[in-house]
Amino acid sequence: MKTIKYAVAAIALSTLSFGAFAAQSVSATQAESMNKIGVVSATGATTLDGLEARLAAKAQAAGASGYSVTSTTGNNKLSGTAVIYK
Repeated sequence: MKTIKYAVAAIALSTLSFGAFAAQSVSATQAESMNKIGVVSATGATTLDGLEARLAAKAQAAGASGYSVTSTTGNNKLSGTAVIYK
C-alpha cells in the first residue's frame, strides 16, 4: 500500500514540476510586463496546433517562460515565428 502512495505522489509532483517549467503562450497585455529575450522560428508543421507546439518547445529550450506567435505562413507545410519572454 505504501508503494502505491509513493508512486502516486511521485507522479503528481513530477506533473506539477513539468508544468512549472513549460513555456506558455502569453497575450500582448501579459507580454508588456515581461522581458523580451529573443525570437524563435519553426518549420515543417502540417497544422497550426503542431506549429504552435514546435514554437513552444523551442521557447522552452531557450529558457523562456512565455512566447507570443508573431507570424505564420504556408499551405501544406507551415512555418512561423514567435517572440520569447522571461
